[in-house]
Amino acid sequence: MVESVTSFWTRRLRSVLLTLVAALLLVLVFYAGSIAFVDTAYLTGWVLFAVILMLAFFNLRKRLTYPPLLKAATWLRLHVYLGCLAVLVFAFHTRMQIPTGALEVTLYLLFVTLAASGFVGLYLSRTIPNSLADRGNEVIFERIPRFRRELGERMQALVLAAVETEAAFILSDFYRDRLHAYLAGPTDYWAHLIRSTRPRELLLHELHELRRYLSDGEIAVAEEIAEIIRLKYDLDFHYVRQGLLKIWLFIHIPLTWVLLLFLLAHIVIVYAFAGTFA
Repeated sequence: MVESVTSFWTRRLRSVLLTLVAALLLVLVFYAGSIAFVDTAYLTGWVLFAVILMLAFFNLRKRLTYPPLLKAATWLRLHVYLGCLAVLVFAFHTRMQIPTGALEVTLYLLFVTLAASGFVGLYLSRTIPNSLADRGNEVIFERIPRFRRELGERMQALVLAAVETEAAFILSDFYRDRLHAYLAGPTDYWAHLIRSTRPRELLLHELHELRRYLSDGEIAVAEEIAEIIRLKYDLDFHYVRQGLLKIWLFIHIPLTWVLLLFLLAHIVIVYAFAGTFA
């Protein structure tokens, strides 16, 4: 365990140092070009385009199982540090100024939005898996609706059996008024986003308050109901927080390809006006 932690921080330090060296080299090259009165817009533009292409390639590489080029974790590290370099190159290319042309403003906003979504995604990918590990076993996102439906069926069968054997109408009324909608789909989105268990505790408290009116047999049923409530709440927690990553990918990946299309249009226009395409 100690060795794995040490190797993790060794890799992290090495990656950071390599990124800093690459950033320093880029700064030196761009600065040397500027003091030599060379128009560095073309150089920074092509470097930025190349970096964004490599970042886009990461998304494609994740979908390929062959050939086995590096681990997914390695590709992710490359993506993160290349993204940081892209921000640096973008700053040099734009000279930290907002452009005026319609296409240039669009490109500027696209890149800033893409970079911001990248940093948000980095935060989510670092925090969400740990939070999920604290709330039950890992659940595959696509299977969550089926598990939720199974919990609903289990609850319904439990309450019906209790009504038949214990005449548990108090529990059946509680199920009808409070649990049927709760089990029908995901609930308490905002609570799950901020990792609050207050809605679950309120529901369990309401159930607990009914114990004074229940027989011993009904109390046993109520304890099973409480367990299903907890399982459902954890299931919704996984659904909401995994869904957050899905939504982020749905935004970040299309933005990358839209940016690349606009970059290609930008390159064509720049060289057309420069007389390259005669």
